[in-house]
Amino acid sequence: MNVFINDIPLIIKKNSEKVYKHKYDLILNPEDEFISKDLIGDVLVRDVTDVFVDRLLRLMEVKKLKKLKSLTLLARKKKRLILHLKDQFRIVKAAGGLVVKDGQVLMIFRLGKWDLPKGKLKKEEDPALGALREVEEECNIKIELGEDLPSTWHSYAYNGNKILKKTNWYIMRCLDDTLMKPQAEEYIEEVRWMSPQEALKVLDESYASIALVVRHYLSEVAGQAPASQESAN
Repeated sequence: MNVFINDIPLIIKKNSEKVYKHKYDLILNPEDEFISKDLIGDVLVRDVTDVFVDRLLRLMEVKKLKKLKSLTLLARKKKRLILHLKDQFRIVKAAGGLVVKDGQVLMIFRLGKWDLPKGKLKKEEDPALGALREVEEECNIKIELGEDLPSTWHSYAYNGNKILKKTNWYIMRCLDDTLMKPQAEEYIEEVRWMSPQEALKVLDESYASIALVVRHYLSEVAGQAPASQESAN
């Protein structure tokens, strides 16, 4: 489960899973006293409780934690902790795609960030069909569905509600882009084909969840070694 709270990767593991302590800048226990300024770099918390998760979410609501790169939580019961985390949010479902053509990937520029085309699913809509619909609408292209990519969860606030959006991602192959244009009503300013190197470069101006999807495709599917892992989960 790839979770991003305020664009910070939140990694949940079982206590029994092996972790390499030297990779972390700070290691905490739930009872340790700490303030937001202490959360710098990659942080590991051992034996996490529900109370600690609630405390952490409240902290992340009021503080931006710009120096926190990732947060790894070790729990005795991983599934139960994930359910408790989800209970703190209203769940929204979405789907989108990473479109490819001749070795290039399609990126969109929306609200000051490089992004991938995606959108909310309609009620009872199949995620794959919803992803096709959203990508075609946002980019005005014709595509066919390919393999699944890792899904992501990311949080945001809307009308006073805490939202956790699950996005199903798919590889898509472009069939026709002769009329390609950005969907202005969705605040998309540009739709651009990029080489793998160009796509990796603009990930610094993207979201951590988008960077995860793009890097996974380039490294695991396309066989491209990412030049930078600064934003990777």
